[in-house]
Amino acid sequence: MTEPKPFDWDVILDRLSAFYHRGDWRVPYLRDHAENPFQVLIGTILSQRTRDENTDRASAQLFAVYPGPRELAAAPRAKVERLVYGTGYYRTKAKHIRATAREILTRFDGKVPADREALLSLPGVGPKTANCVLVFGYGLPAVPVDTHVHRIANRLGLVKTRTPEQTERELVARVPPQYWIPLNPVLVQHGQNICRPNRPLCDRCPIREYCATGVALRDGRRPPRREDWAGGKGRRRRAPRLRPSRSVRATKSL
Repeated sequence: MTEPKPFDWDVILDRLSAFYHRGDWRVPYLRDHAENPFQVLIGTILSQRTRDENTDRASAQLFAVYPGPRELAAAPRAKVERLVYGTGYYRTKAKHIRATAREILTRFDGKVPADREALLSLPGVGPKTANCVLVFGYGLPAVPVDTHVHRIANRLGLVKTRTPEQTERELVARVPPQYWIPLNPVLVQHGQNICRPNRPLCDRCPIREYCATGVALRDGRRPPRREDWAGGKGRRRRAPRLRPSRSVRATKSL
């Protein structure tokens, strides 16, 4: 039985960066559509539960009209909703980003905080969004975990977790801090292209020999995640729901 190679983050990040032509992963950078930490923050709130292309389009439209917290805080709700409509949940997101802009002005003197706990106190900001601001806005070490990072970390065999929040805690504990900043952008791109949710393209993966799932599937063995057994056929099935007796149903209808 073949085992995955011992994990080597330098090799893994080098290979993934070369595969996707990202350049040197050791060089920090801001997201393409972001010009400052405020736009990283707002753009990441808009990115929740939507596709990257929708986020980029809505962010560009929004920042062209309201580039900073002062402008966005004073923006009419209906106009903000129209600008971010394509991101889904646009009413909730418009509410959150306007409230966040106001709080940045009133609580933080117009400057986005570079502190995780302070970021988490803002409307619409969860752990992933707070970590994205630290990484992409300030170049500070953090581990933003979205569905791609969560899935790939479990497939690699790095963690055995059920939620992104659990994955973040495990990665922070196991991955040396010098690798935190490039981890999210590299793994997200890999999750969008090769290590996809369904039917991952393991035969094309440049880090397959380091991956518990890739090695197991190549050898005809069960991978770590039940969802990956036989293309997802190994998912847990819910127990059948028992129908209550007639007397119980009659009692409940009263």
